[in-house]
Amino acid sequence: MRETAGTVLWQAVCVVAVLFFQSCGASEYDHKYADGDSVTLWVNKVGPYNNPQETYNYYSLPFCKPSTREPNHKWGGLGEVLEGNELIDSDIEIKFKVPVEKTVICKIEDVKPEDAKQFKEAIENTYWFEFFMDDLPLWGFVGEPHNDKRDENSRALLYTHKNFIVKYNGDQIIQVNLTQDNPQPIVAGRPLELTYSVKWVAVTTSFARRFDAYLDYPFFEHQIHWFSIFNSFMMVIFLTGLVSMILMRTLRNDYAKYAREEDDLETLQSDVSEESGWKLVHGDVFRSPRNLVLLSALVGTGAQLAMLILLVILFAIIGMLYVGRGAIVTTFIVCYALTSFIAGYVSGGFYSRNDGKHWIKSMLLTASLFPFTCFGIGFLLNTVAIFYHSLAAIPFGTMVVVFIIWAFISFPLALLGTVVGRNWSGVPDNPCRVKTIPRPIPEKKWYLTPSVVALMGGLLPFGSIFIEMYFVFTSFWNYKVYYVYGFMLLVFLILVIVTVCVTIVGTYFLLNAENYHWQWTSFFSAASTAGYVYLYSIYYYFMKTKMSGFFQTSFYFGYTAMFCIGLGILCGAVGYLGSSTFVRRIYRNIKCD
Repeated sequence: MRETAGTVLWQAVCVVAVLFFQSCGASEYDHKYADGDSVTLWVNKVGPYNNPQETYNYYSLPFCKPSTREPNHKWGGLGEVLEGNELIDSDIEIKFKVPVEKTVICKIEDVKPEDAKQFKEAIENTYWFEFFMDDLPLWGFVGEPHNDKRDENSRALLYTHKNFIVKYNGDQIIQVNLTQDNPQPIVAGRPLELTYSVKWVAVTTSFARRFDAYLDYPFFEHQIHWFSIFNSFMMVIFLTGLVSMILMRTLRNDYAKYAREEDDLETLQSDVSEESGWKLVHGDVFRSPRNLVLLSALVGTGAQLAMLILLVILFAIIGMLYVGRGAIVTTFIVCYALTSFIAGYVSGGFYSRNDGKHWIKSMLLTASLFPFTCFGIGFLLNTVAIFYHSLAAIPFGTMVVVFIIWAFISFPLALLGTVVGRNWSGVPDNPCRVKTIPRPIPEKKWYLTPSVVALMGGLLPFGSIFIEMYFVFTSFWNYKVYYVYGFMLLVFLILVIVTVCVTIVGTYFLLNAENYHWQWTSFFSAASTAGYVYLYSIYYYFMKTKMSGFFQTSFYFGYTAMFCIGLGILCGAVGYLGSSTFVRRIYRNIKCD
């Protein structure tokens, strides 16, 4: 077990405070050193460069290990462990502002055949490694492959010398660069000497801006990124204009016909006998949807996820979470637990308003639907990681901590939210009375069927986030640090507005076709956005990456499925809540029998 449950749980509960107070008094955390103080170089992981999630312990390759004593480990927070980080003290002597000439780390007198084979395979598969010094990451390749060489010993050359260039300002480390040279062939039976050197350079860069070197400004702040935001904003204006000008104008005309009842009863009766549309289904439109328990759980979970994403983005903007290992994951888990009240409140109120009789069943499904779905996918991926002996395998202790957070924070809050929702917003308030006998639904043209409306509903929301998905995917799967959370906030708000507008339009067309099963249709119309994102992820995998192997393929599509399920539930809930408000609004202004 890589951590104690108490330590991880404490760090998970305190993460919100850490977002605002990132500095502590101890030198381990305030990053201040006196001249000659020891600076620890932590080794983390190693793996194929093209497969970001396929990572292993650095010492899974036969590098020089620390002395015979038990090496020191740096235990991180919950998110750091879930991201597959395991920092081990390299035992390389580095002192603050003390330069080091070429010094031997260790000397392997006789390279074993199995070690030579392991090194060669790693170099041929373009293995990279990750170090940390003063919480600053360093990356490098294990060696350089030369597959065109005829000599087998010259095809894989191992870098044997590491040169650390450490830039400092006063008593703080600002930047660390790693260069490697002296590539040597790996021959079984021959000696191999690994060396290092350290150079210190004074700079004027402030400590607050030391992570700027890791941010790819030309990539994330390219003109195409700004243009995509502007394009999505114009889409919002168009859709809101469509809803306000076309639908409201049509509805105003419909209301005008009903207003003639007192002036011309015969004309009204003639119009009613000939007309068709949304007015004729007023006795069925508020009928309880099928699978009420499932829909209430999905709507409640989606409302929670919407608030969760908003909170995480705001915390990321305020606290610069990208500078901390696993900070985003930890914040996500803690915020998910704390926002479970919203899921229970929305779900409980929705279920009671539709005369649901089994509220405990609805509450249990709301509290467990999304986390258990993620757990199921994570269990399968964890099995793969364990089989490959990868750092991506989640330790049992971490699983216990996640379960404790769900059982003692998330679940009770969902229960409390359900009770409050049933009592505060659970009274039926439908504008029209539901008739005893359901009205038959006439056959309509193919493009007015619920399945087509649902499929078409996700196109425009997907179009509004398409470019941002490229940047998010590239960041997650191609080693780029995502830091433009202001862009993400704008895209998220645009997605919500576009989803609501598109779903309202689809619901209006469906009701005009005298189909009153609008609840599930509105949900799937918005949730289909996630289906298009998953299709895009397939294109991205084959066209934009060089991933290969069962391990990476399963992790890529597994994580993407987890993301798309959450996105689908979020969009579906937003779409349903928007459509529900619209339906109640339009039927409130007509006379119901």
